[in-house]
Amino acid sequence: MTQDADSFVEHRKLIIAGSGISGLSAAIYAARSNNEPLVFEGDEPGGQLTLTTEVENYPGFPEGISGPELINNMKQQAERFGTEIRHGIIESVDASERPFTVTLKNGDVYTADAIISASGASARTLGIPGEENLMGYGLSTCATCDGAFFRDEKIMVIGGGDAAVEEANFLTKFASKVYLVHRREEFRAEDYWVDRLMEKVDDDEIELMLNTEATELHGSPEEGVDHVTLVRHPEGHPTAKLDDPETEEFDFDVGAVFYAIGHTPNADYLEGTAVQRDDDGYIVAKGGSGANQTATDEPGIFAAGDVVDYHYQQAATAGGMGVKAALDADDYLEELEREEKKEAATPAE
Repeated sequence: MTQDADSFVEHRKLIIAGSGISGLSAAIYAARSNNEPLVFEGDEPGGQLTLTTEVENYPGFPEGISGPELINNMKQQAERFGTEIRHGIIESVDASERPFTVTLKNGDVYTADAIISASGASARTLGIPGEENLMGYGLSTCATCDGAFFRDEKIMVIGGGDAAVEEANFLTKFASKVYLVHRREEFRAEDYWVDRLMEKVDDDEIELMLNTEATELHGSPEEGVDHVTLVRHPEGHPTAKLDDPETEEFDFDVGAVFYAIGHTPNADYLEGTAVQRDDDGYIVAKGGSGANQTATDEPGIFAAGDVVDYHYQQAATAGGMGVKAALDADDYLEELEREEKKEAATPAE
């Protein structure tokens, strides 16, 4: 691939895509291994953790820590060891020859010997009024992260798949009652989760609000969520039938709302490489119990965090995967260096 010389910026041993927990954990270890990582923050600097006001389940902080503060501390730690962090969104990676060519959305072009994809997954939202104001202030996309903040509150979960049913079940540990809002009559979740859900319904711990959708969230960052405007239609998908006289609109008081409508992995920039992704767009890494667990099908590209992990999606697990990716990348770079030295020492014929 031939690049315009004016657009080329520089060559780096290692580029890390993403500045969330996974990317910064990888950066700390990579920098300590003298791999001089360059981290691109992407369009969500700090990742989803910056949307969490208090993090109480990250090891080492008995009194908890705010998401932005934890990210800022990790940035400083990574920079202390030689990491460079720049704002930039990766548009594409050309793996047709080595080194890799990394093109940003602003047109800047870098080359790299290795890449760690730690670009995360963005939680899907509804795009309704009140959402932007209340995210992190009574509106959350992670029950495991934030459920304990709402003990004895009425909690609403929005969604109809495995994640929604699982989170509704989990939140019964804290809530005075959980209300599960789903736009259809039938759930998309596996029978196992639906069976557990119905047990909680029978025990009056969960109430189902079927054929129902949220249209507006009400509250403030200071006071949190106050109530939600909902619409309901007997045949489901009520927001598509707002003019139908059978569509009912009403307000419902709750203390917190959890979205569980899925995530979109941020990995489109790897399109055209040999990196494999599953049907939902998550990167498929090697995994297993041995070395090189974060390797992808494209040698030299490694992946960690929520861009791979659609199940655990916790800060601590993302951090651990970032560490693995840095160690795997270090092994790769050392082997690359050995091969280059061997080639340089071989007399030309």
